[in-house]
Amino acid sequence: MSDPVTTPGSAAHQRIDTSVPHSARIWNYWLGGKDNYPVDEAAGDAYTAVFPGIVTIARSSRAFLRRNITYLVAEAGVRQFLDVGTGLPTADNTHEVAQRIAPETRIVYVDNDPMVLSHARALLYSTPEGATAYIDADVLDPERVLEDAAKTLDLAQPVALILSNILGHVADYDQARSVVTRLMDALPSGSYLSVNDGSRGTDPEFEQAQDAYNESGAAPYVLRTVEQITAYFDGLELVDPGVVPVTLWRPDAGSPAPEPIGEHGGLARKA
Repeated sequence: MSDPVTTPGSAAHQRIDTSVPHSARIWNYWLGGKDNYPVDEAAGDAYTAVFPGIVTIARSSRAFLRRNITYLVAEAGVRQFLDVGTGLPTADNTHEVAQRIAPETRIVYVDNDPMVLSHARALLYSTPEGATAYIDADVLDPERVLEDAAKTLDLAQPVALILSNILGHVADYDQARSVVTRLMDALPSGSYLSVNDGSRGTDPEFEQAQDAYNESGAAPYVLRTVEQITAYFDGLELVDPGVVPVTLWRPDAGSPAPEPIGEHGGLARKA
């Protein structure tokens, strides 16, 4: 398969703007990845100068997702995942965690960033028993996401919808809630919703750093209150311990006592 990002002159290649920091690449930088540009490193360093804890948030978010997926596959028996706003591939991607436990699991990744598209196609390989697909689509177009996901997933069977650090990119809160509702309405009973996002009202230094980032010209990310994040799960059955700082969601046995951070998340089942 040709690479639509790195092929010179291609439309996808032209879509990559290396003069403006991009959240997925900055996140990759904080996670210790190499898929970023100097402008992303500069923005990431400026952020950490104000709030060094963002690196802990990035890594704790990833660990939360790993524990979510482990629960969904090992305990809830889920074998289908729709990961919207997946970001750049890194360690413990959704399919890697899920297929280590159940190789037959099927995963669809969704993002609209050309660099993510390139890396997903190159790196996100499935087990022979399962399936992994990538959709180049926008979270603001749930119907398109679902239509394309149905080519790989059986939407008549339970699906775990993953929305990890993506809803903060939807500036209007009512629109963000509408996206969640439209996606979950199309999924059957027994499906799950996993959401985690940066939270407002928990860490003033985090809020200061995020506000400065939003004013830098990069695509903004909106921190929301714990009550707003919790409302994404309205009408669903929250899995214990509910919506909590991601470090406190079913921490690994034997790990050091976790500290709460300004990132909240939860997991809920559709009855």
